[in-house]
Amino acid sequence: MIPLDVRPVFRRERQMLLDLLRSLDSADWQKPTVCPGWSVADVTAHLLNDYLRRISGSRDGHGGAVFADDETLPAYLARVNGEFVNAMRQCSPRVLTDLLAQLGPELDRVWAATADLAGPARLNVSWAGTGTSPAWLDIAREYTEFWVHQQQIRDAVSRRGADDIALMRPVLVAFLHAVPWALRDRARPQGTAVRFEITGPAGGCWSVVSDGTSWDLTAVPAENPAATVRMDQDSFWRLATRGITVDQARRRSELRGDPELAESATTLLAVVA
Repeated sequence: MIPLDVRPVFRRERQMLLDLLRSLDSADWQKPTVCPGWSVADVTAHLLNDYLRRISGSRDGHGGAVFADDETLPAYLARVNGEFVNAMRQCSPRVLTDLLAQLGPELDRVWAATADLAGPARLNVSWAGTGTSPAWLDIAREYTEFWVHQQQIRDAVSRRGADDIALMRPVLVAFLHAVPWALRDRARPQGTAVRFEITGPAGGCWSVVSDGTSWDLTAVPAENPAATVRMDQDSFWRLATRGITVDQARRRSELRGDPELAESATTLLAVVA
């Protein structure tokens, strides 16, 4: 793994979101997003739900809504997220924006209270594996959630932004932690490496290396990789969140070497689905 401390960038990401939301007109708030059935206002309400959920859970130890009988995690999340968004349709865009602005500093205090970033996470990151996640990955996962939803709003209203290196690179590195899990069924000898080259200002080169039974992400680009995946930064984050399909991402990419490894690596998924 490549440890990250994304806490310093939350405030800037949020300010860019608030500036964006305050600039929208009434028609913009109703525009559809890539999230099926959700408008810009609905995605904003979902972000508010994320804020409330983490403050309630991490600060107050509140367990939140309970699972229904035999309900899977994806089904549970779809249900409770949908219920919250439906309820918040009673609220105006200004109220949604004001609530995000008021709750943001409290959420910053929640992150700051995490003294041991290497310790166990409060919420495991299922798309990065089945073991106990470190706290830093849990926090990074939340940052990617906020950043991606801001980009979805920006796409819907045709506004670029929040994609400079300082804000985007942590998203790319966090999502790369989904690659070892995508390769879990591809057993290879110890030292076998898959090189990931992400092009663009926020990109770089990383490797996922086998220890003979599992895979791990490293910041050292492999010199003689068994496979290489080369992809631009925009396609990478959209693939990880399924804003584009695996096939679309592969058509935008260059895959070299062991086809099983390259193709499996491009099935990475950094959301619960």
